[in-house]
Amino acid sequence: MSSRLVLASSSPRRLALLNQIGVVPDQIIAPEIDETPHKLELPRFAAQRLARAKLAAVDAPGFVLAADTVVALGRRMLPKTDTIDEARLCLHRLSGRRHHVLTAIALRAPDGRIAERLVDSAVGFARLESRVIEDYLATGEWRGKAGGYGIQGRAAVFVDFLAGSYSAVVGLPLHETEKLLRGLGFFRP
Repeated sequence: MSSRLVLASSSPRRLALLNQIGVVPDQIIAPEIDETPHKLELPRFAAQRLARAKLAAVDAPGFVLAADTVVALGRRMLPKTDTIDEARLCLHRLSGRRHHVLTAIALRAPDGRIAERLVDSAVGFARLESRVIEDYLATGEWRGKAGGYGIQGRAAVFVDFLAGSYSAVVGLPLHETEKLLRGLGFFRP
């Protein structure tokens, strides 16, 4: 079986997480898909649909790995924030509450077999004062991040509870990813 791996993501966090477990993709291809949630779509189904769509959008030889992360507050999906106002609203909504981070991964083997996993992690935020939110927004770390924060950065101090996978909250559940890779026959000499 091939040991060639394509990461279907432009996320530097996903690349760093793979490197952390000694997996270095041979190629990185940013899939171009519409990530707009469907009307009345539940967060878990959105994460799975988007990971599958990213996988389908990348036609490359070898193993192809795709993922998507969705932050859910109840049945509401919080956006991947593009503006400071979106990020501010997300952080105010998350303040003092628990939410779920759903990360779906999809892996296609060279022979066409596909394996998928969804990892649901619960994250609790302490109550955030407006000044703390504004200080965080000034860092710019919120840009392009689901829910307007990155747990691996300065927002780590917001978290007073985590049940599940830390790496999934960052963007790629390492335990599950490694199991899928091994299960479909991926190896490095």
